[in-house]
Amino acid sequence: MQGIIRTIRDGSGFDILLLLLALVYLVAFSAFPIIYNIIMSLQTVDMFTIASFDRPFVGLKNYYDILSQPLASTIFWNTVKFVVLSIVFQLSIGFGLALFFQQDFPGATWLRGLFLAGWIMPALVVGAIWKWLLAGDFGVINYILMSSGVTDERIFWLSDPDVALYAVIIANVWLGIPFNMLLLSVGLAGIPRDVYEAAELDGAGAFERFRSITLPLMRAQLGAVISLGVIFTLQQFDLIAALTQGGPANSSNVAQYWSWQLSFQTYEISLGSAVSVMMILFVIVVAAVYVRSTHHEHSY
Repeated sequence: MQGIIRTIRDGSGFDILLLLLALVYLVAFSAFPIIYNIIMSLQTVDMFTIASFDRPFVGLKNYYDILSQPLASTIFWNTVKFVVLSIVFQLSIGFGLALFFQQDFPGATWLRGLFLAGWIMPALVVGAIWKWLLAGDFGVINYILMSSGVTDERIFWLSDPDVALYAVIIANVWLGIPFNMLLLSVGLAGIPRDVYEAAELDGAGAFERFRSITLPLMRAQLGAVISLGVIFTLQQFDLIAALTQGGPANSSNVAQYWSWQLSFQTYEISLGSAVSVMMILFVIVVAAVYVRSTHHEHSY
């Protein structure tokens, strides 16, 4: 023990101590909750047995029960739409803004900072703002659409089952655009300007330079943005809670909110754990695809 203390005091073991502290943190706050959640998904856990260690193991029964519920197909399809549409529009708009801010013009720095301001706002606050903007009776969005002649009738964004999910997607896209723009701007800044200049001298147009230079050299950054976007979108709980609470009639309900409902509203904790484990598996698949793509990029 004295030898360990002497090593740390001399400074040679300080780096090991920092690594051990980080490892303890990861185990305590990441690994243990995930493992415990997986164990609960294989047990019968409700409000009466949550504080007990006497929980019967039921194997994969909870997963079968989840997939057998009539709501499962609706909620998982909502989740797919929520993730795919959010990522597509966040990435497209964020990439467009990143390319735009690569141009040198007066006020670019201030304007970029204005776009980033929305990213630092808590999702619950963003949800409250968008709930006001999307209000059917007095919302700003309806006022703009009706004033410009796009529609003659009010759209009840948050109470109409046909559009409630898309209202949440709009808010989530707005929230994620600055993050996409920031990461992609960093990637674009790392591309040498002389590569573009050489291509321009060879007669390549703007689209050809984008297709043959920007996209290939941004492959790793695009993979990172998509992977992180999927993870952040699957973690998105506050927006749904602030805007629709999964309604009306589960039309905007997604897997992460359903997991919370099962665990803390109906106290079917083992079923809620099963839903979250399925989400974890999906995230692992996405992360594996990202690692594979970046490995291919580095080897190339």
